[in-house]
Amino acid sequence: MWQLKVESRQNSTLREGVPAKVLWYFPPIPRFKRMFQSTETSSNLTWHATDRSKDGLMRHPADASTWRLIDEKWPEFGSEPRNLRLALSSDGFNPHSSLSSKYSCWPVILVNYNLPPWLCMKRKFMMLTLLISGPKQPGNDIDVYLEPLIDDLKVLWEGVKGIYDATRDEYFTLKGILFWTINDFPAYGNLSGNIVKGYNACPICLENTSPKRLVHGQKMAYMRHRRWLRRNHPYRKQRAAFDNHQEDSPPPIR
Repeated sequence: MWQLKVESRQNSTLREGVPAKVLWYFPPIPRFKRMFQSTETSSNLTWHATDRSKDGLMRHPADASTWRLIDEKWPEFGSEPRNLRLALSSDGFNPHSSLSSKYSCWPVILVNYNLPPWLCMKRKFMMLTLLISGPKQPGNDIDVYLEPLIDDLKVLWEGVKGIYDATRDEYFTLKGILFWTINDFPAYGNLSGNIVKGYNACPICLENTSPKRLVHGQKMAYMRHRRWLRRNHPYRKQRAAFDNHQEDSPPPIR
């Protein structure tokens, strides 16, 4: 476990007192090694390849097209069932249950999708890797705090040699890939660096977001949802019920 304190600086001298922010980092690779040293856990880590029902129904991320895309794009990675598929989840919260408290805590958690669906979301297997605490949320600067985790994920993608598999009684090279991220929309903007508010709040539509600022509420509203309806839907022609315009445009291209 590493602790990094970001100190406040003034006139190139360290100030005494409470640090501006504190980052606790818990490296995930040693924990992956210990998981494979357990006979029960190591067998569960290959459940998606050995015991999963393959009948075309989606019960697990291994049944999704994203999983198959990874196997097709990197066949060497997909041919080893012990290689890890990970998801990164992050969000901020106030641990003191008081909205007036000037304190923010951001955990960053890795979820292991090699495990069966009844285990992958259990607290025992959700790895806390980063804990960012301070008076304010990290915002777009969260990429600075993610650097040690990104470095370990790069090492994991290249391969970590000498991992002992207790089930097969052999050593192998472990690789891992970050499958996707789990977060709400504001945290998505922080993690990806996209704009998620204002006139072009949709990172997909961008300039085709069709924003409108409310005169009395002074907030942004995003219009033209009728574009996604079928061409002959009656809502497209109802002017007075919406914004006094008839909607004839097709939906944006995916």
